[in-house]
Amino acid sequence: MSKVKTSFFCQNCGTQYAKWQGQCNACKEWNTIAEEIIQKQEKVAWKSEPTPSGKAPRPLKITEIDSAQEVRMDTTDGELNRVLGGGIVPGSLTLLGGEPGIGKSTLLLQISLKLPYKTLYVSGEESQKQIKMRAERITPSSENCYILTETKTQNIFKQIEAIQPEIVIIDSIQTLHTDYIESTAGSISQIRETTAELIKFAKETSIPVILIGHITKDGNIAGPKILEHMVDTVLQFEGDRNHVYRILRSLKNRFGSTAELGIYEMLGSGLREVSNPSEILISHKDEEMSGTAIATTMEGMRPLMIEIQSLVSTAVYGTPQRSTTGYNAKRLNMILAVLEKRAGFRLGAKDVFLNVTGGISVDDPAIDLAVVAAILSSNEDIPVTKGFCFAGEVGLSGEIRPVNRVDQRIQEAEKLGFNTIFVSKYNKIALKNTGIKIELVAKIEDVAGFLFG
Repeated sequence: MSKVKTSFFCQNCGTQYAKWQGQCNACKEWNTIAEEIIQKQEKVAWKSEPTPSGKAPRPLKITEIDSAQEVRMDTTDGELNRVLGGGIVPGSLTLLGGEPGIGKSTLLLQISLKLPYKTLYVSGEESQKQIKMRAERITPSSENCYILTETKTQNIFKQIEAIQPEIVIIDSIQTLHTDYIESTAGSISQIRETTAELIKFAKETSIPVILIGHITKDGNIAGPKILEHMVDTVLQFEGDRNHVYRILRSLKNRFGSTAELGIYEMLGSGLREVSNPSEILISHKDEEMSGTAIATTMEGMRPLMIEIQSLVSTAVYGTPQRSTTGYNAKRLNMILAVLEKRAGFRLGAKDVFLNVTGGISVDDPAIDLAVVAAILSSNEDIPVTKGFCFAGEVGLSGEIRPVNRVDQRIQEAEKLGFNTIFVSKYNKIALKNTGIKIELVAKIEDVAGFLFG
């Protein structure tokens, strides 16, 4: 029997200590340090292929390394492909996190049932019958999907050797445990060790592994922060459990952009891809109402049309309130100061509430002009003319600054039936003979005068 070593880990951030103490020095949390027993043994969890003639890998010049593009595996899901950067990279490790009940397991089970590759779906939380019931609701049976209910990594690797899958899905990493660590499943050392075994397996076999991860009450992925450093891609599945729409974001991606966005609709038969997100981000009204304006924004390479709602009212309690949902509160204060100083609107004694519809957060400065239009519309109680949309950044001197990819924004607005778009006169527009009227504006006063006279 090998020597048993005891160590202390913070259950919140994963920092290791030689002895117990009340407060973690790293995250400043109290009573989060727990003792864990580490069993040192010779690891044979996944046997790697021996190097030729027993030689260790040698360093190569960067010019000698093959730079051929890795062929990605198509997931048959357009939204997931977009967020991953074109598909799953062989040998990669992807971590998917999200709130309980948001649809993480449903998303990956749905994808595994539709994949043209042999897939092993490992669940440590549900029985095979439970998964079968959900699978029958989502899609007809698949001949390529294998279901395994197991939590010990050694047994999982035995089944992998027997089945020879092309993709492995683990639900979830917090339920796995290995024989080489004598601590409970979900502890810091177990998560770190089981993830390391899966990384070794994925890199040596070029079989991609997708992990589901639990999150804490603060919204962070449970376990040590090193977990997010170890994997290649970290995806976040967001949304309100009381609404049907879900948003898939990339927080880290070694093989693509982290600016892309995927949108799904939760139905009784599973998750439906929303190929035109503007359909859910713009509300459909029978009559025009003041305080709303449509902005064009970019999420990665995808243009979106979003609705900005504003409410301006007299401050009841003396101190004006400034409240935002989905928009930076400090930027709202800046825009209100510009309207007060440069355009002469007296908003200092009024409450201002701002909302980006659809439950998404936007940090694109190109929606500033729509925010201005919505605020002035509510203040004057005059609706913005139907068919108008906006794309412009507001500067501190009240000027309308140009935005990037203005041609794509104009094309998206035209495709969705808008007849007029307001952009900065300093933008270089390459489009010719468009079916949408392009209003070039230089200052906030120009916009206010055009909209409200």
